[in-house]
Amino acid sequence: MSSAEVVPDSPVSEWRDKKRYWWMLGMFVPGAMIIVLGLAVLFNQLGWNAATHVLWWAGPILVYILIPLIDIFLGPDGENPPEEWMERLENDKYYSYILYAYIPLQYITFFMAMYLISADSISWIGYENGLSLVDKIGLAVSISFVGGIGINTAHELGHKKENLERWLSKITLAQSFYGHFYVEHNRGHHVRVATPEDPASSRLGETFWAFWPRTVWGSLTSAWHIEKTRFQRMNKSHWTIKNDVLNAWLMSVALFGVTIAIFGWQVLPYIILQAILGFSLLEVVNYLEHYGLKRQKTASGRYERCAPSHSWNSDHICTNVFLYHLQRHSDHHAYPTRRYQILRSWDGAPSLPSGYASMIVLAYFPPIWRRVMDKRVVAHYEGDLTRANVHPKKVDKYYAKYGVTANS
Repeated sequence: MSSAEVVPDSPVSEWRDKKRYWWMLGMFVPGAMIIVLGLAVLFNQLGWNAATHVLWWAGPILVYILIPLIDIFLGPDGENPPEEWMERLENDKYYSYILYAYIPLQYITFFMAMYLISADSISWIGYENGLSLVDKIGLAVSISFVGGIGINTAHELGHKKENLERWLSKITLAQSFYGHFYVEHNRGHHVRVATPEDPASSRLGETFWAFWPRTVWGSLTSAWHIEKTRFQRMNKSHWTIKNDVLNAWLMSVALFGVTIAIFGWQVLPYIILQAILGFSLLEVVNYLEHYGLKRQKTASGRYERCAPSHSWNSDHICTNVFLYHLQRHSDHHAYPTRRYQILRSWDGAPSLPSGYASMIVLAYFPPIWRRVMDKRVVAHYEGDLTRANVHPKKVDKYYAKYGVTANS
């Protein structure tokens, strides 16, 4: 049964989006840091001073522990909107407003964190001499998750046709200094996805730690080349504010410059730390989305059209809500401009054993990742790894391990 044929539990005329108000939980990520500030005041008033040190690490606790546990407890989502409701949901501005609301919360959190990191004394919280070094690092790590998940918000907005949403996408990317993602993802990754030429598609046998420098540098250079080529076709110089890589980067320069002007140079290491960790969160998601999957070449020498079989999917409800259905990745590649609320789960797509949040943790530990995922890639291709996207340095090893020859 295809995703478009899924029958809702209730008659179409009575169908309602059960996640309609749950989508607002996406704002909990930046909002959580504001809650943390309130809890820090409360804990110190109650004399629980030691407990406040844990609060500054709320970001990784939420993403690496709480969301995976909730995913396990709640299980899969399992519901697709009926075809008759697609247009109505697509045009419902409520879902767009949820995305828009993330952005001011993101930057309130960012500037709040910079204030806390730079302040010599925040006695009103209970820190007469300011935060300790460990607390400051924890806070920078936490806001990196706000910026990193903000990249996913930018991803959703950047695919849309409205100029406002495209500019909002670049603004959201400014915190992580990853504005070139706007160009590379839309006009690079979606063209080359699940091919050896795509820097954002990981290869069988490639660890995340080897993938990270390849995708970071490859995505940056690809974005620059795409924009340079666009201006060459117009017989114009690409050194212009109209260059979407340059104007996106300038937003980051302006943001960081204003931040340093307000809070001082001492915040610079923390700005850099949170930016690197923020875009690294995006890249670990990229790592798991297409691991080992490969589009085959047709008789014409061109790659076949991207299909559901070229993306790893998951449909765990908690991560679905926090990442705006990003886990329904096959439908996203089939319909890139489709809004998150109507993305569908495909029955025939290869599936991850758990939600993205859980799989991110596994990706950091290559032996565990390989044990979980390599057999799934092999099964997906029915043992024929000549059809998989195998790391060039690991081809002989994997062929020998699974009894495959180059001509099989």
